[in-house]
Amino acid sequence: MYKTPCSRLSGFVSVCVKQKLAQIAPRCNQTANCLIQLHRRDPSNWLTYQHVIFLKRQYIAKNNSELHQRAIPKQTHDVTIVDERDDSIERPVERIPTINDVVTSTVPRPEDIADKAQPEISNLKPTMEDVAVQKGSASHIVTSPHETPHVQVETEEARQARLDRQWKELKVNVADLPDIYARLAKIKLTALVVTTAAAGFAMAPVPFDPILFFVSCLGTGLASCTANSINQYFEVPFDSNMNRTKNRPLVRGQISPLHAVSFALACGIPGVALLTLAVNPLTGFLGFLNIFLYTCCYTPLKRLSITNTWVGAVVGAIPPVMGWTAATGCLDPGALLLGGFLYSWQFPHFNALSWNLREDYSRGGYRMMSVTHPAMCKRVALRHSLGLIGLSTLAPVLDVTTWTFPIISLPINLYISYLAIRFYRKGDRNNARKLFFCSLWHLPMLLLLALTCKKSYRNQEDSAPLPLTLPAN
Repeated sequence: MYKTPCSRLSGFVSVCVKQKLAQIAPRCNQTANCLIQLHRRDPSNWLTYQHVIFLKRQYIAKNNSELHQRAIPKQTHDVTIVDERDDSIERPVERIPTINDVVTSTVPRPEDIADKAQPEISNLKPTMEDVAVQKGSASHIVTSPHETPHVQVETEEARQARLDRQWKELKVNVADLPDIYARLAKIKLTALVVTTAAAGFAMAPVPFDPILFFVSCLGTGLASCTANSINQYFEVPFDSNMNRTKNRPLVRGQISPLHAVSFALACGIPGVALLTLAVNPLTGFLGFLNIFLYTCCYTPLKRLSITNTWVGAVVGAIPPVMGWTAATGCLDPGALLLGGFLYSWQFPHFNALSWNLREDYSRGGYRMMSVTHPAMCKRVALRHSLGLIGLSTLAPVLDVTTWTFPIISLPINLYISYLAIRFYRKGDRNNARKLFFCSLWHLPMLLLLALTCKKSYRNQEDSAPLPLTLPAN
């Protein structure tokens, strides 16, 4: 910026500007005094050429050094109608003469009125006399108090269509309740939980009891329904922002929150009581712990920290442990091994699923590894896929399966590890989708192979050696 080094020159310019502003408007005296004081205080605040240009742009000066303002009169619009067929020709307004209303018991439809009025309109001639007469009749119509106004009656079909377009509370139909309860309990996820619990019961080294097996599966399924229902109750405002969860019953208002909580209690209390009283207290405690971890730990952590994934993996690892404890009544290393299978399997399964749902989780406000730590998401999925190979090798060491199991399960473990490596290197949607669909059949196949290679156990009475008897003399 250019500044004049001469204080006299800046003072002279300031005096000239003051005289000019005093002639233009009396209100500029205060501004001029400020400008004069400005150049006396500090050289850094001296008047510059840019200041003068700014003042010149702010005021308009005429030859006689006076500011004139003139209001522009409001333009009046000519009330004419121009025919679009020819822009150069203006035609007067044609008014339809009034039709005497006939009081009838039924209101005619608009289509009938239009059909009757059409021939009368075609016979009219656009003359100025008719226009004047029509203006008079129009003023007579406005001022006449004897004419009854036309009232449009809404038909029942139109009213129903208008109400359907409006937001309204959905009524609960008894026939729809089974489907609503199934979606509220996440029936597919509950079926997976019951399947893993059944696998844990079947892998236990005890004789198979079908009644105990049925009771334990029923209690585990009821506990899972409770956890899923309470989870949806807490996440209604967040599920509404996600495409994957926006059609859930509570989000759509198909049932009330009180109804959902009542359903959760109706499943949870009998489920935990059934596991505690009919099976054993240890299994009932694990069922209650699973509900607590899923609703009070995993659900709020989804919006706070990425540790929710590890907590959710613990929740998914408890059902096979419940199945083992339901059969044996104690917590053995074999139960922990089955829980480890489910714990490690969930990371490639869920991380691959969440990778293609990153936008949805971000809109919902959930802090997932795929959203906040994408590199960690791929690394953890690969690490636990390779960990399944080590857990399969550990199964015969703990006398859960024979040594055939690590060999026959190696191909499927290597395949899921190969897909996890590709997902780790490329990190695209295609590889994430392949890893996710592989995990869907990998877990049932792994549990089925473990069941076929289960180590046979014999009762102590059968395994004890027979006593030796000496022949009598």
